[in-house]
Amino acid sequence: MAERTSSPFVNVTMWSGGDYSTATKGAKDVIDGATPLVLEAIRRMPNTGTSSPFTLTDMGCADGGTSIDLVRQAIGAVRARWPQRPITVVYNDQPRNDFNSLFHHIHGLTPIPTYLDETEDVYVLASATSFYRPILPIGTLNLGFSATAMHWLSRKPCDLSNHVQAVGAEGAELAAFAEQGRSDWQTILLNRARELMSGGRLVLVNFGKDEAGRYLGNTGGVNMFDTFNSLWQCFAAEGTISADEYLRMTLPQYYKTVEEFTQPLTDTANLVYRAGLRLEECETRVVSCPFAAEFRKHRDATRFAREYLPTLRSWTESTFFAALSPNRPLAERRTIIDSYYGAYESAVRENPEGHGMDFVHIYLTIVKTEA
Repeated sequence: MAERTSSPFVNVTMWSGGDYSTATKGAKDVIDGATPLVLEAIRRMPNTGTSSPFTLTDMGCADGGTSIDLVRQAIGAVRARWPQRPITVVYNDQPRNDFNSLFHHIHGLTPIPTYLDETEDVYVLASATSFYRPILPIGTLNLGFSATAMHWLSRKPCDLSNHVQAVGAEGAELAAFAEQGRSDWQTILLNRARELMSGGRLVLVNFGKDEAGRYLGNTGGVNMFDTFNSLWQCFAAEGTISADEYLRMTLPQYYKTVEEFTQPLTDTANLVYRAGLRLEECETRVVSCPFAAEFRKHRDATRFAREYLPTLRSWTESTFFAALSPNRPLAERRTIIDSYYGAYESAVRENPEGHGMDFVHIYLTIVKTEA
């Protein structure tokens, strides 16, 4: 592997203008499936400190639309246990997040129904910081939730020679991503251990590799990440992008296995375990791609391709766009990006069978004990 300087991860944002929740129906299905875990976590919490606010975080919230129903039900469960207790909801994402759309959703300024006027004494705040940093003061968090966010690494350890995602990496490049994923997971958990009060819980729902080796977009049909990669390789071979631009297309992501997720929570020598975090529940689930499911009913390949591509574009475009040379005129970069997703849409339209983005997640419930 040729040595290349690793660069910080700074160029990932979800779609803005409220389009993220519209385009990511599958992400909402995943969150809805996690709602019973959140309600059970609230039920298990100790009946202490009831005069202080109950604090809930939604970490990696994007525009908040996909989790709004979960938060509504969590608020209801808290109010049912503690009728007079104030509730604080802290929406957390990185500074470049579209917080305007978030507050439009929460304040009922979009078609998405809000919970804000349904329950009194609920306070909504935003934290524009990475979940790799502390979000709340020590011992003030009751329930931390995150879905489909913590596969994003704090930095890109290297560019990949022959792929755009670590699922296609090998050798030293794969090892670098695995080590970054291990270190980042520990950082996330140690920060949450600091914030959680005793008896508080985390419900974390993350992309991963399941026991059968399946992962996002690779559950038996066309491999989504291989398609991403092969299209960019074609663009490089044709001279549309340079070899250096292709290398920079590497997504700063890593999908952990169940063992990688749970090891810090079960190894008595690990700093996370010593900080008091314990694994309560762990399971893997596959949630079917809603667009592929609809296609199996309507059989309209053009419609499927048109409806499917926005969900892929919503979370990859910022990385791919940032990989293009800033020396290119802005209009040229936009044309390349549009052509790329147009090529993917054409591939789906011309041969739709097997395409789809099934979600593969690891669902974790974690409790804070006295260290």
